[in-house]
Amino acid sequence: MGKGVGCVPSKKRQPSSAEGSAAATATATTATNNAPIEADEETHETASVAVNSTNAQSVTATLKIFIVYYSMYGHVEKLAKRMKKGVDGVEGVEAVLYRVPETLPADVLDHMKAPSKNPEVPEIKAAELAEADGVLFGFPTRFGCMAAQMKAFFDSSGQLWKEQTLAGKPAGFFVSTGTQGGGQEATAWTAITQLAHHGMLFVPIGYTFGAGMFKMDSIRGGSPYGAGVYAGDGTREPTETELGLAEHQGKYMAGVVKRLCQA
Repeated sequence: MGKGVGCVPSKKRQPSSAEGSAAATATATTATNNAPIEADEETHETASVAVNSTNAQSVTATLKIFIVYYSMYGHVEKLAKRMKKGVDGVEGVEAVLYRVPETLPADVLDHMKAPSKNPEVPEIKAAELAEADGVLFGFPTRFGCMAAQMKAFFDSSGQLWKEQTLAGKPAGFFVSTGTQGGGQEATAWTAITQLAHHGMLFVPIGYTFGAGMFKMDSIRGGSPYGAGVYAGDGTREPTETELGLAEHQGKYMAGVVKRLCQA
């Protein structure tokens, strides 16, 4: 893969200095002592096994998908946690939860009755995105666009943009809105501009969730762009369908990242 993708290293490996010294010593000993051919073949066979073992460790290295989110009342965070379950269910891929820094003063958050942030989920700096093999960004909507906290995080990624460090990395979105017409699709759609300027690859889920995407018997968030939840006045809890879609998106994204990194 090209610059910025951050996938598994190439299977080709140059012999280390230790291996080179061992090979040279074995050759010199064979030439001096006129050892039988069988011993020489055994030495090469052992070296070959060592190289294959090292390559196997490289190929099976765990891929990392960062789930980076902002959540004011906990709805996006609940999707993020379920999404992690989906990613972690795919062999060779692991999800890491991060939250973006808060931009509102504490007294304003208190006035809005926003709960405290989860201390078990660390804050992320934009530069850390370079370590991910793929990223899922989650955020609530503000008039059809991402929340200011997530926009501030993207605005802090100027150095990554300048160097195109994230070019080629797959990324997706999941969202929260207060109402059915609040921007489940528009919020993700307007966020694609952030990925485009970084050269990242937008990965929508389409209708891969199957029948769950066509249910009309209950209110549910989510769209072909990604998982979603309706927050209502802040007291509504995500439904099992909404959480199931989030888990599916995590699993789907993990599969895409694996295919891209093995190409």
